[in-house]
Amino acid sequence: MKHPEEYRGRQVVVIGLARSGVQVAKTLHRFGAVVTVNDKKERELCPEASELEALGISVVYGGHPDGLVHPGVELVVKNPGIPYSAPPVAKALELGIDVVTEVEIAYRLSPAPIIGITGSNGKTTTTTWVGKMLEAAGLRPIVAGNIGTPLCEAAETASADNWLVAELSSFQLKGTQAFRPKVACLLNVAETHLDYHGTMDDYVASKAKLFANLEAADTAVVNWDDPTCRKLVPYIRAKLIPFSMTEELKSEGVYIRPAYVPDVEDGLDRSVVYRGADGEVRQIVDVRDIALPGRFNVENALAAVAVALAAGAPPEALVEPLRTFRGVEHRLEYVEEKRGVVYYNNSKATNAKATIMALGALTAPIVLIAGGLDRGSDYTELVPVFKQKVKALVALGQTKEKIAEAGELAGLSNIVVVDNGDSAAETLRTALKEASALAASGDAVLLSPACASWDMFSSYEERGRIFKEAVHTL
Repeated sequence: MKHPEEYRGRQVVVIGLARSGVQVAKTLHRFGAVVTVNDKKERELCPEASELEALGISVVYGGHPDGLVHPGVELVVKNPGIPYSAPPVAKALELGIDVVTEVEIAYRLSPAPIIGITGSNGKTTTTTWVGKMLEAAGLRPIVAGNIGTPLCEAAETASADNWLVAELSSFQLKGTQAFRPKVACLLNVAETHLDYHGTMDDYVASKAKLFANLEAADTAVVNWDDPTCRKLVPYIRAKLIPFSMTEELKSEGVYIRPAYVPDVEDGLDRSVVYRGADGEVRQIVDVRDIALPGRFNVENALAAVAVALAAGAPPEALVEPLRTFRGVEHRLEYVEEKRGVVYYNNSKATNAKATIMALGALTAPIVLIAGGLDRGSDYTELVPVFKQKVKALVALGQTKEKIAEAGELAGLSNIVVVDNGDSAAETLRTALKEASALAASGDAVLLSPACASWDMFSSYEERGRIFKEAVHTL
């Protein structure tokens, strides 16, 4: 099924009417597949169905009917977030039918080489940064995937002289088979999404599928400081370009000189450098000139530099994007300063590690707003950074008691637990008002939930937008 004509006449079931599902259905239909799209939501909650039906694509909604997946179906493409236990997916696996995500289809169709970027934290920032760098180098990137534009849409518009720069989640990667990016980057691995994957082993294995089909002509960019990433290195068959904050690499790679000492701010001037395959070391930029704040964004910068160099960008083209890129919405995003208090939206922090990284990036005393979907974590890993960085804590959502308990263990004296209001938006507004009351001039109020949003909001984007609107109207 590498070539589009091989889809012609084949029966394909697409599960899930999200944006990627709609696009992959349209793409496969254009290539002659007999497509049926299924969503368990009722018709009035599926506005996308009308567009597909107008094209002659069959849409089945309101549940997963028996017989949807049968022996005549040759391929099932599922929305990444749909579990493998969902009835039509389980039936397909029982019948030996291939079950993939849109990433696999996009790979099979794309004439452009693909850069795949994944990790527990930093994916969107790094993917966007790589796009800026390749654009500065004249390499015609198309940024897509989990970041916004569906991969199939990008693959259809790409040509052989583009680079398809794809942010990829573990959900997307788990549903791949032949997927082989030209450059593959693993940023880091933290405990998250266990409600979907069940175990860390499955989560790590899903991330590792990014490297599964690489060959010697490809490049793997790996975080040398992350123990889980490093354990995967012996299984990677591609050229390796590691990046490191804490080690001056002796072979090809991107690193900081002098290296960072973990958990120590020593005030040293540092540079991002690249050691080439020939052993020559070239300075890219001074760390203090990187526009994005925080040590974790320096790490994202190292990864982006390594990826861009692997794609053929000259080192000098990377300097301006490093100095001017100021981040992505909902990622430690500056919102406003009011009465001497600075407000930041970090709604994308959907796990504890992301919140730890954000807290470490700010120097002002912090009033933290945290809490959200309960995935079973206990949040005790937040205790040390709470002790060091947090002045006061406002907790909300399903995990509010757990977050508050972490604050108590850290010895915080100002902890407010916000009960659910008439709506999720009203609850978040109340949390913001409580945080503002606890903040003084010179402090920062930070929304960094350490949790997914789905207990209260449809997405972290919705949560972040409501927070920003509430800040502007304080």
